[in-house]
This record gives sequence, C-alpha cells and structure tokens, in this order.
Amino acid sequence: MINKLIKKIRKTNAPIVVGLDPMLNYVPKHIQEKAFAEYGETLEGAAEAIWQFNKGIVDATCDLIPAVKPQIAMYEQFGIPGLSAYKKTIDYCKSKDLVVIGDIKRGDIGSTSAAYAVGHLGKVQIGSKSFAGFDEDFATVNPYFGTDGVKPFIDVCKEAKKGLFILVKTSNPSSGEFQDRLIDGRPLYEWVGEMVAGWGGDHMGDDYSYVGAVVGATYPEMGKVLRKLMPKTFILVPGYGAQGGRGADLVHFFNEDGLGAIVNSSRGIIAAYKQEKYAAFGEENYADASRKAVEDMVADISGALESR
Repeated sequence: MINKLIKKIRKTNAPIVVGLDPMLNYVPKHIQEKAFAEYGETLEGAAEAIWQFNKGIVDATCDLIPAVKPQIAMYEQFGIPGLSAYKKTIDYCKSKDLVVIGDIKRGDIGSTSAAYAVGHLGKVQIGSKSFAGFDEDFATVNPYFGTDGVKPFIDVCKEAKKGLFILVKTSNPSSGEFQDRLIDGRPLYEWVGEMVAGWGGDHMGDDYSYVGAVVGATYPEMGKVLRKLMPKTFILVPGYGAQGGRGADLVHFFNEDGLGAIVNSSRGIIAAYKQEKYAAFGEENYADASRKAVEDMVADISGALESR
C-alpha cells in the first residue's frame, strides 16, 4: 500500500492528506436541517449529516489529493450510527481511488491487538468465509505496549498488504511529558523512532517501508532528527495549519527525493468556510472553500520544498 500512496502523491504532486474529522458544528446548517428532517435530532440524524458533509468535501477535492484520514473518535461519539457513517466514508473514498488512513490510534497486546488489526486492516474469518471489517489502507498505532502491541498489526499488514503509521512524536503541547523524557541521555521519541525503523526493515515497499511514523508538524527540529533516524520510513505529519505548522517548517520531514512525508490538515480544510480567508464562499459552498484550502496548502508545501 505504501507504493500506491507514493504513486498517488507523485500523480497529484500533493504530499498532503485531508483529515475527515467532522464535528457537528462544522456541518453547515442546510445539511444538518435536511438530515434532521429525515431522521430527527437523533444519533442517526447526526451521522447522516456528517456523512453528507464528508461526501461534499471528498467530491470537491478527490482529484487534488492522494489520501484522506478519517479520525474514528469523531464518528464513535455518535455511537453505532456514527460508525456506520465512518464505514460509508471509507468506502466512498476508496471508490474515488483515495488512500484511506484510519486514524484509530489502537494499541494492545496479543489477541486483542490482532483483533484490532484484523477489524481495521485485515479480514475476519466467519465459518468458511472471510470478510473485511472497516477495510482502511493504513491505521495509526500507539506503540506504548512495545513489540507485543505492534507485531500483530505488522503480521496482518504483511498478509493484507496494508500499512501503519506509528506514533513517535505527536503534535500536542503536552506530548513532551513522556515523549521528551531522557533515557540513557536520549529522548524517548528517538528510541521509538529507531524501533519503528527496525520494525519496518522487514516490511519494505519499493523505496519506503509499510511501517510509517507519526511526527507532529509543531516540532520541526525534532522532525529533522527523526528523518535521519528513519530514512526509509514514511512520516505522517499532523499539526499543519490550525495547530501552527506551515510549509516552511516542514521541509526537513521530507527526503531529498521530495518524498518521505505526507502532511495532514483537518479542520483547516474541512471547516475552511469558517475562516476569514475563505468566508466569501459561504456555508452553501463549504466544499468549494475546502477545495481552495487544499490548493493553497499544496502551493505552500510545494513552494517550500522547491526553495529549500
């Protein structure tokens, strides 16, 4: 799957991923009102609203981008109807030939970790038949359990030809409470980065490993160090835009070949119409605002890479 992601990045010339993380207050009123008229102000109504919202954004941007990253928590808050909307979103994105990164941040050990991996990336056996559950292309994984928690995911990925992005240095302000702690004179995130590079060594695509890393855009200097520690690891970079990351800050996340990283923006794109810069589009044309935000993001990152 990493080969497909790279092929899509090259085709679009856009090393970016749109985070489909829909809060209900991001959804324009006309979409909410239509959903509530059909399903009432219920979990089903909310799920229908976010699904229709997602569909509009995907339709407006799918020709510009290689991938999307739905965050499962934004769907889980609406219970089973929300998870149904999550699955519909995944299937629709795949019908548009987009790579889907399931932002699930799972992590456990043994059979529990294997069940998470099968449910999201593999196939579950039912009698004589097997079925894909959510069927994302990649999933994010929390490595706190160590190899016992990651290996079941890697095993499923090898079988299903899927990929992972493992949390190494996250973009949130308090990440340093644990991730920056020194162990034998080096911060924990460096040790985790080395482990990720090691796990990925036996699971390679043509040029990069199927085992990627998550490194926040808000810590560019740390990203520079981790890029060197993980030369064959693709880096998923959250924190662009709304959290403060900009193209000029991100050049060190990429290798000299212009690859090696994919930058995520969530509310900066899906709620672009709420920003002053894109307010002229209005709520009715929220998807057009998202498209313009994607174009601006691509120009920002591409310009920074060209001028480095």
